[in-house]
Amino acid sequence: MENKTIQSVFCGALLMLAGLQPALAQQPVKAEPIQTGEYEPTWESLAKYECPEWFRDAKFGIWAHWGPQCEPESGDWYARCMYYPGHWQHKVHVQKYGDPKDFGFKDVINEWKAEEWEPDSLVRFYKSVGARYFMTLGNHHDNMDLWDSKYQPWNSVNMGPKRDIVGEWAAACKKYDLPLGVSIHASHAWTWYEGAQDYDGKLTKADGKGKWWEGYDPQDLYQQQHERSKDSKDIGAIHRQWAWGNGASQPSEAFKTNVFNRTLDVVNRYNPDVLYFDDTVLPFYPISDEGVRILAHMYNKSLKDHHGKQYAVVTGKVLEPQHKEAMVWDVERGIPDRPQEKPWQTCTCLGTWHYERGIYDRNGYKSAATVVKMLVDIVSKNGNLLLSVPLRGSGAIDDKEVAILKDLKAWMDINSESIYGTRPWTVFGEGPLAEASNPVKAQGFNEGQKYTAADVRYVQKGKYVYATPLGWPEGNSLELKALRSGVPYCGKVKKVELLGYGKVDYVRDGEGLKVTLPDTKPNEIAPVLKIKVK
Repeated sequence: MENKTIQSVFCGALLMLAGLQPALAQQPVKAEPIQTGEYEPTWESLAKYECPEWFRDAKFGIWAHWGPQCEPESGDWYARCMYYPGHWQHKVHVQKYGDPKDFGFKDVINEWKAEEWEPDSLVRFYKSVGARYFMTLGNHHDNMDLWDSKYQPWNSVNMGPKRDIVGEWAAACKKYDLPLGVSIHASHAWTWYEGAQDYDGKLTKADGKGKWWEGYDPQDLYQQQHERSKDSKDIGAIHRQWAWGNGASQPSEAFKTNVFNRTLDVVNRYNPDVLYFDDTVLPFYPISDEGVRILAHMYNKSLKDHHGKQYAVVTGKVLEPQHKEAMVWDVERGIPDRPQEKPWQTCTCLGTWHYERGIYDRNGYKSAATVVKMLVDIVSKNGNLLLSVPLRGSGAIDDKEVAILKDLKAWMDINSESIYGTRPWTVFGEGPLAEASNPVKAQGFNEGQKYTAADVRYVQKGKYVYATPLGWPEGNSLELKALRSGVPYCGKVKKVELLGYGKVDYVRDGEGLKVTLPDTKPNEIAPVLKIKVK
């Protein structure tokens, strides 16, 4: 028995030297220790969590969903779809770079130099627009870490731009006093990259001799020395397997521990206030407990760092009621059709998640008006809006995005008091959309509502109720039914102002509060009425 063990170790060592085993399979990986304290890594203990007031007050954040997949400027999920013949991104890749067997995504990483990226000026601009927190991509499903990662040699300091992306964003946030968020998506690389097995996805360290990536193991990136998931030749099958069911290949213990360690590494190194997970609930839920251990670490560390005060926010998708007690629900490209008891967040994008030049060319971005109306709707329902502004592969923001953000800034400069620090009112809204049903689909995907001036949203702050029609009414006449006389939740109306203008005339009766707006519009998107009530 002893001789067999020695022989096994010896053979394993030879394989490792030859580069025929993935780095993460070389030996058991020890998990990083979690911060102990008030929270234990159980749903029962984590249910004590309360979302901090700073996040509830902030309402609006901007996200740089930017990494090596932006380099081809050909849209989201590029590093997956480039390996599926027939998909438009595969065709783009072949035309631009050649056969993925010879030039895979590992080689796209080498092309990404971020030569125009200026995080200081970008964060300064985002704050001037009205963002009250900032989110950087920490890693995506492409599995490359965008910091000087302790546990992932395929990172932005070792290759590509050879810069600490997260670290430089973090420094800019500190300079401009913006809370920092980091998004983590790497848990799905195990199944997400399976198409690469038909191309360069099974290469090992030994194959790199004489190549630009000599000394690096592609398996640290691709993680493809395993059997493929059921139906993995179907590019859409992964959506059915997102929660590790329906035939998904099950991740190894080494891979799960690696993702866990990388996440704790970025938390310990950069101290983000927000941690975003692109997972059903948490990484590897429900097959493993890495997620709840990360939650406990994040919350206990925040308490320790802030002298007993909780600043940390962790978001996840497709949450059940018990999960919403312990973390913040994130809705992707969607908005619940009713107010939520717990604070929550919508994440959406001006275009696609990774930069797509075609959207720029065909003027496909969301307008500032669309963003404002979504923001107002979300805030009325106790939520925040996290808006991704895609950066080009070079790290530059394009001129059309700048124009949209400047229009957004113009509205926020006048009306932001109706956003920041507000809370839902007794009535969240009125009008056709407030009365209609529009449930979220899976993790969201119900955005695109056609807001009109007949749709009104309400919030409150102190002695004031803010009423925002989602468009300018025709004839400058507006009737707010929720503020009619005799309703039990609102006493006397003492004053009505139009933000950016001043006092306006009104009459209140049993049908509504009837307001006359001026001919002069302080903004072109949507008026905001500040109503002092008793």
